[in-house]
Amino acid sequence: MLSGPGAFFSLPHDWPDAVRPAPSRLTELHTAVRDNDRAFTELFAAFARARTPSAPAPGRAFALTSAHAVVYAYPALPWLPERPDGPAHLFAGHMAGLDAPPAPEWTRRMRELRERAERVVLVAFGTFLSARDDVLRTVVSGLDGTDDTAVVVAAGARAHALADLAGDRAVVVPTVPQRQLLPHVDAMVHHGGGNSFTECLSAGVPALVLPMSSDQFCVARDAERAGVGVVRDPNALRAPDVPDALAAAMAGPVRRRTSRMARELRRYGPSWAAERLVTAMETTVGRAARARLPLRS
Repeated sequence: MLSGPGAFFSLPHDWPDAVRPAPSRLTELHTAVRDNDRAFTELFAAFARARTPSAPAPGRAFALTSAHAVVYAYPALPWLPERPDGPAHLFAGHMAGLDAPPAPEWTRRMRELRERAERVVLVAFGTFLSARDDVLRTVVSGLDGTDDTAVVVAAGARAHALADLAGDRAVVVPTVPQRQLLPHVDAMVHHGGGNSFTECLSAGVPALVLPMSSDQFCVARDAERAGVGVVRDPNALRAPDVPDALAAAMAGPVRRRTSRMARELRRYGPSWAAERLVTAMETTVGRAARARLPLRS
């Protein structure tokens, strides 16, 4: 939620150490996100005006939110930006829920990888950043020279372009059942997506984070500050750098902090959020009903 006049969609409030733009590039980004905010708000206002001409303009499109309650699929990290007064702010920690075990085919694949390597790493860059097959190739190529690591790669539409990487210790497929596999891997390499970050946390899996777009820089910075992963610049990453980066992500202190955070977050999740959202809405409805009651002498 954009909580202030200086907050804009795709403008990170903080950056990880490995990815900090030069001041001139930040100025370009500020201009771009302001223009995007203005254009989207104008389109949204025109849409609303055409359908409800008598209603007031809705305001900044990306900043609209409920006045009653907001659910965040994110942990309540102490350094997050201040939230506006008014609605109840419910930090669910994650929305991973409880998944069934992997399908038999994936159970077999994971067992075979375990027989061939000491550790298994999941590599996934989300729905659209799997298009960065250059970074996927760098990661897998970097781990190919290690005898103790197997990889499972979700390569999206680029799976065919990376098919040559598949082998005894590398599975390359368009999609994977990420939440089901996480409890069975030793680490994950991801792009800093909110779901990947929180799903790793809920499963207690440390991560190597390679942020590429929008809120991923903030998520990567949160992983860095919380000590539950390490961050590298995907555009500067070289294959020989990957083993050391992954080793840093799997080091004892990172593992311990990730496990501790996982235990804390297991108290939360979708059921916790649903219960508190119902309570918040009931409180709001009750307050509104009392406000409409006639005064008694």
